Amino acid sequence: MSIYTGAGVAIITPFNEDGSINFDKLGELIDFNVNNGTDCIVIVGTTGEASTLSHDEHIECIRYAVQKTAHRIPVIAGTGSNCTETEVFLSREAYKAGADGVLLVSPYYNKATQKGLKEHFGAVAKSVDIPIVLYNIPGRTGVNILPSTIEELAKEYDTIIGVKDATGNIPQTMELLNRLNGDFDVYSGEDGLITPLLSIGAKGVISVLSNVVPRDTHDIVAKFMAGDAEGSKKLQMKYLPLINALFCEVNPIPVKAALNLMGFNVGPLRLPLTEMEPENRQRLENEMRKVGVLK
Repeated sequence: MSIYTGAGVAIITPFNEDGSINFDKLGELIDFNVNNGTDCIVIVGTTGEASTLSHDEHIECIRYAVQKTAHRIPVIAGTGSNCTETEVFLSREAYKAGADGVLLVSPYYNKATQKGLKEHFGAVAKSVDIPIVLYNIPGRTGVNILPSTIEELAKEYDTIIGVKDATGNIPQTMELLNRLNGDFDVYSGEDGLITPLLSIGAKGVISVLSNVVPRDTHDIVAKFMAGDAEGSKKLQMKYLPLINALFCEVNPIPVKAALNLMGFNVGPLRLPLTEMEPENRQRLENEMRKVGVLK
């Protein structure tokens, strides 16, 4: 029941100068990724500034991504919320829009116990028949979805099929894969750990880096899956300095700056995010030049 194997792009949401969504530019970015080997579009996640979109904007982005992608590759919609009712509502709308799956982040700010997490995610699984990828990112949410909790959810609900793992805790990821005998899709949520997680059984990555170098990010996974672990490792190592620059300020500040440097003109950020500090922007530009993204 896997949605995809490979590199999914956590795509940004481009804005016009007045702060409205630039759908024409979003379409250009989707085509750029599809044409350069990206295996899945992940729309309105953290990188897509979902937390500052209205419900109407959120749903319209999902609809647009599904229509623009036109079944060339799958579309996963970020529909997570710290409000269970909102999460169910957005997931139903994603299903109606034709998304291939939803990405559900663990509740932030109000957090939850492990029991609360099971009921929170279970509410979506009970309400809509769509593949669900959990999103475990304790650094942003303040709560860790434990392997035992994910195991229970996966065994109770057939639609809970995977997790975007941004814990940085490889032993925990190994425990999860061991508990589920590898019968569960793990995607790296950290671009710096793609090859290491592939080596223990991950299916791929949900990537910020793919916004900038989609072909090579795809190839990090494709090479490993084809038996070329050394080639995968070399590409992973090549891009580590750029990855570090893409996260030297909070995501998606640097990746939007990178796309603007590349000439995509994706516009500004929405507050409370602000433009990149000059010294960090210069660092990012330098790393982009080193790998040939900029001349």
